[in-house]
Amino acid sequence: MTYYSKNHLWIKTEGENAEIGLTDYAIEKLGSIVFLNLPDVGDSLSVGERFGDIESIKTVSDLISPVDGEVSEINEMLLDEPEKVSEKPSEIWLIKACCACLPDSLMSAQEYDSLKEKL
Repeated sequence: MTYYSKNHLWIKTEGENAEIGLTDYAIEKLGSIVFLNLPDVGDSLSVGERFGDIESIKTVSDLISPVDGEVSEINEMLLDEPEKVSEKPSEIWLIKACCACLPDSLMSAQEYDSLKEKL
């Protein structure tokens, strides 16, 4: 199942495993990505807390965790080639995490589309 956060991240879940990535909307607003700072494997994630940042030619933005859990893997390729995340944002994950339950604040695709229309 895929969910979305108000901070423009997507979350794809399978059991307690989640992949987290940037939405197309986020990439469109950020522009060309030049640097990614991601957490270490084993780091804790807390909903609403910063877990890294992303730098584009326009700005530097915090990555805000949409889930509580623990980082199980980071996308190493993006550390060397951060611009790759822009190629297929809906498919390229930033981190993988173990999370026991999902917060109620996550949105369906329809709810996320409604949010974007208001921005």
